[in-house]
Amino acid sequence: MSSNNNQESTDADNTSKPTCMERFGDTVDGRINGFFSKLGLRIGHNPKRIITICIGLTLLCGIGFARFTPENRPEELWVPQGTTAQTESDLYQGYFGGNSRINSLIIEPSSDDNDNVLTKDLLLDAMKMHQEIASGQSQEDGETYTFTDLCVSSGGTCANTTAQPSASNAICNCLVTSILKQWNYNVELLEQDDNILSTLNGYGTQQDLEAVLGQPTFDDDGQLVSAEAFILSYFLEDRSYVEDGTEIDPINEGWEKDVFLAVAEDVGTDYPSLYAPYFSARSFQDEFGGAINSDILLVQVSFALCFVYVAATIGKFQWWKSGSRWTLALAALITCGLAVAGGLGLASAFGLFFGPVHNFLPFIMLGIGVDDAFVIVNAFDRERKVKRSEEDDEGIAQRAKRALGRAGSSITVTSMTDFVVFAISSSSGLPALASFSAYAAICIFLLWLFAALFFSSTFVLDERRQRDNRRECLCCTQRKAELDDPEEGFEEGIVSKYFRKYHAPALLSLPGKLITVTVFAGLLGFGVFGMINLSVEDTSREFFPSGSYVFDFFDAVDEYFPSTGIDYEITFEEGSNIYKEREALSELNTRLTGLENNPPYIAEPVSESTYRNLMTGLHDYLVENGSGAIGNVTLDSDSWPTNEDDFYLTVKQYTSSEQGGDAPGAEYKQDVSFGDDNVLNAYKMRGRYVSLTKKDRDGKIIDDADRQIDAMDATRDMVNSWTELQPAFPYSEQYLTIEGFKVIQEELYRNVALAIGAVAVIVFFTVASPMTTLLITANIAFCLIEILGFMWLMGFAIDSVTVILLALAVGLSVDYSAHVGHTFMVKKSIDKNKRAAEALSDMGAAVLSGGISTFLAVIVLLFSDSYVFIVLSRQFCLTVLLGLGHGLFLLPVMLSWIGPKAFSAGQDLDAEEETTGKDNGKTLEDSEEGDDKEVTKVDATADESEAVMKDEPSEKA
Repeated sequence: MSSNNNQESTDADNTSKPTCMERFGDTVDGRINGFFSKLGLRIGHNPKRIITICIGLTLLCGIGFARFTPENRPEELWVPQGTTAQTESDLYQGYFGGNSRINSLIIEPSSDDNDNVLTKDLLLDAMKMHQEIASGQSQEDGETYTFTDLCVSSGGTCANTTAQPSASNAICNCLVTSILKQWNYNVELLEQDDNILSTLNGYGTQQDLEAVLGQPTFDDDGQLVSAEAFILSYFLEDRSYVEDGTEIDPINEGWEKDVFLAVAEDVGTDYPSLYAPYFSARSFQDEFGGAINSDILLVQVSFALCFVYVAATIGKFQWWKSGSRWTLALAALITCGLAVAGGLGLASAFGLFFGPVHNFLPFIMLGIGVDDAFVIVNAFDRERKVKRSEEDDEGIAQRAKRALGRAGSSITVTSMTDFVVFAISSSSGLPALASFSAYAAICIFLLWLFAALFFSSTFVLDERRQRDNRRECLCCTQRKAELDDPEEGFEEGIVSKYFRKYHAPALLSLPGKLITVTVFAGLLGFGVFGMINLSVEDTSREFFPSGSYVFDFFDAVDEYFPSTGIDYEITFEEGSNIYKEREALSELNTRLTGLENNPPYIAEPVSESTYRNLMTGLHDYLVENGSGAIGNVTLDSDSWPTNEDDFYLTVKQYTSSEQGGDAPGAEYKQDVSFGDDNVLNAYKMRGRYVSLTKKDRDGKIIDDADRQIDAMDATRDMVNSWTELQPAFPYSEQYLTIEGFKVIQEELYRNVALAIGAVAVIVFFTVASPMTTLLITANIAFCLIEILGFMWLMGFAIDSVTVILLALAVGLSVDYSAHVGHTFMVKKSIDKNKRAAEALSDMGAAVLSGGISTFLAVIVLLFSDSYVFIVLSRQFCLTVLLGLGHGLFLLPVMLSWIGPKAFSAGQDLDAEEETTGKDNGKTLEDSEEGDDKEVTKVDATADESEAVMKDEPSEKA
């Protein structure tokens, strides 16, 4: 594009009659500027009163803390409320109670020379270890507990309950999963066994053995020969309750800590022949909570770094010299703190809960608030035209009027867009994301308010202090050294000079533009590729810090039980219908055959681990033994009781008796739900999916979220198709998580798209230019696409953490582009290159400083062991780098080519150039042809520019 063509088009723009949209833009800009100018004047006259009002408003909002509601329960945070999975879970727990707490070990030989764990010596050591766990005691509130006091009551745990006196086999009434059941968990029986393999082959079918043995070997006759590992799991009955939004279970947690973990941690010492990776129900809260707590120091360091950078950037680093602004830097952080404190109180008053992810809020407010502070500081500094010593209080107040009129529009554009972005996300189906976004929206509104009021007031006071040459902290005392007071008033800093002398000329030259467009086109292409390949995944393992003991357990599970899938259950309701369809229910295995390779991916029902059905077991028992031992009711020719009442009695006595675990079908005790009148309310059939996992790019085994969603949906469709067996519903403990995958997958791109659309609307009504709105919105969209691409490159997945941080990325990336775009609109010239260059010189330093401060706030967290902080730091760094790149490189180039006409009240660069007589004779358009001379330095206010335009119109215009 030639310089002549560009100039001709801009000449036409400036001489043509303003369009309706241009008049609308002038009106919007004038109204916003006028509002903030009046506000700035009032702040300049009454800074202390304004500060007092802001503090009082924060305290008033703090009253809302009386309704502060913490929430830490995963099912209330990450499970979409009102979904099918939630309904199924509520129904299931109404019949069968809460899920049990599982504590597991995987037993292996410790010696590399032995790969067979099924030796008598190793099994004896494992049995002794088990007895230490089973007999270990814990204390809670003065009460003593052992495993048999806390376990899930169930029969079938021991192979032969008559082999010992009933007083010594209490463990046989507890739910424990292990091959050690073959010896009734008794050391003496194992010692007396001369053929342990023969005993183990009586455990069940080959499939049953494969479910509890790692890498088992069988001979040609299907007899067990050896195995490399076996699993040992203890099930505790849920005793949890909610306290201050946190689900706690002190009795079980105490036993897990004092007994299970204590024994498991010392296996290598007490039982040197064994290697036993372990996992406890309390492992997540111990390891994840410990990682978060250990990173508190890093958080403190990051805030300190940010404080030091802000102080060094807005003023002199040497706090003892005039021109330092350490107190003002502290005021910037206090502004963020007031917004967070007031926002938490106000959100609490509205009844919103506070979850763990809400701890991100200080980082968000710091990133946005410091950015606003740099914009305000930049405006105040540029409006100083005289020596400080010559500026009285009224002069500072007038400067506050001009400065806030100048900065108010910029911080309003970014704050409103950030507010709307989070307001949209507050409608999310994920309660944690919805609550967090609502908190963030409220805090951002208060941050905008306090930045304009509180921070501007502290700036006025700080300017008075500097004028009087008083010290930073001891502000009542004067410095002995003379005031550093330049004659020309404001002088551009190093960063602004860099943008004026080097960055803008190079960027806006023809080669610079072509290189910029080429680089960002490549980034966008890469972003699209990465975004397409980015998937929703279960990243629950990532929440454990590196080096945690749980990874040894996960590795052992992946090695020895790679084909083990998720358990599911199908609950059949209404005893009358269960009795009516008893025969069909006993033959459910025929309906579940051949479903392995396609949704619902159900494992073949050929073993107890993949198919356990009370009705099948009961019918087989009645056919073989009759009803003599379980109610002695009359049986029909089909071997079922002849009436409904006898059927209920038979089921009840088959699953439980006065002797507890001695009932013939005691293993089904947890599978039935009876009412007070001994009427069967419901029963459940248990099954298992095939392994729904996949390997990631690093070869690690991870859950395949897409197949899990397909399996859940297909299972529901299958059960619903059994019309004659209704009412019935499927349930799995994992369904709540899988339902969350569905919501995340559906909401991610929808919310981002809505947020970008909302940004476009807000930018349009504040910047009031369709073309500038389009360019800013496009830059934000490109930035988000590239962030998604780099997330894929870094191995991140779409999960509950990244989906929240993506919402934050929209808010942060707006700031970098919106400031530059708005400044371009208030710079008038016939040369769009000059306008783009002046926008960079004016706002570039503030935008860059804001980005660097956000970067410093999170860079220390790159060294964290916590998955949350790792993702937070990396994604924030990505957002800052890409946001700055788009705001300071791509957007100015796009504006220089197709940017719209400036506001009529904007700063007239051409008129100032003629008035000051500092025209170098070359525009930046000439620099595209090889001229690298500096752009003329201009810095007059919008009011002065308008006066120049009226009295001395530009000849070029």
